[in-house]
Amino acid sequence: MPKLSDVISALEELYPPQWAESWDAVGLVCGDPDAEVHRVLFAVDPVQAVVDEAVAWGADLVVTHHPLYLRGTTSVAATSFKGRVVHTLISSGIALHVAHTNADHADPGVSDALAEAVGLRITGPLVPDPTDPAGRRGSGRIGVLEPPLTLSAFAARVAEGLPATAAGVRVAGDGDRLIGRVAVCGGSGDSFIARARAAGVDAYVTADLRHHPASEAAEASPLALVDAAHWATEWPWLNLAARALDAVSTEHEWQLETKVSHRVTDPWTAHTPMPFTA
Repeated sequence: MPKLSDVISALEELYPPQWAESWDAVGLVCGDPDAEVHRVLFAVDPVQAVVDEAVAWGADLVVTHHPLYLRGTTSVAATSFKGRVVHTLISSGIALHVAHTNADHADPGVSDALAEAVGLRITGPLVPDPTDPAGRRGSGRIGVLEPPLTLSAFAARVAEGLPATAAGVRVAGDGDRLIGRVAVCGGSGDSFIARARAAGVDAYVTADLRHHPASEAAEASPLALVDAAHWATEWPWLNLAARALDAVSTEHEWQLETKVSHRVTDPWTAHTPMPFTA
């Protein structure tokens, strides 16, 4: 079995920490580098329910997309939500590693997995990384929908391709308009609406769209918006990351088992529709 340090080295080769944004907190959160690793659980959120799943499965390492501590702290006491997570991990001998914006910027990364999930053929990044001479890394992706679909049909494909959440999928635009070129960004993506509009795509799929940026986008151009749950747009990456680590494990002849958590950790638990006529 590999040591934790071996597995972390493999993960950081796939998702180098230097690709993360300056404000981000990625890498090893807790764990003994010399400990052996046999089971690795991938999840979006480092919440107690995911940690409990890791304990029940007998995981040695949890890899999450979202950081546990994005800002500094002065206490990891079990009296707090995050502190209890840390205590459970350490007392159970489970390490925690985070790949966040470094996984967003990777090729393939979070938005590649999202594009694949909604049926796109990727043509390049939405916001290229200027440090990548190949022009493949960066934030978001642009893809082609073959054959084109109406916005209503494409939104249904998005809803079918992503894991179900209470929030579902929201749409802004003419449901009968044909959609052929699409931009996607896993997670919160309204800061890239202008880039999607400049790219000349027909629709933009992301999460956490706010009222004002969405309404301004609708006024500025016919760009359609498809807004899914934050957790749902990032979850497809877990399978991609697990497959990538499986490939490394096979190459090194490690006895490593990976698992993707299907536990829905989106915070919204119910959705009550109102009578509505567009």
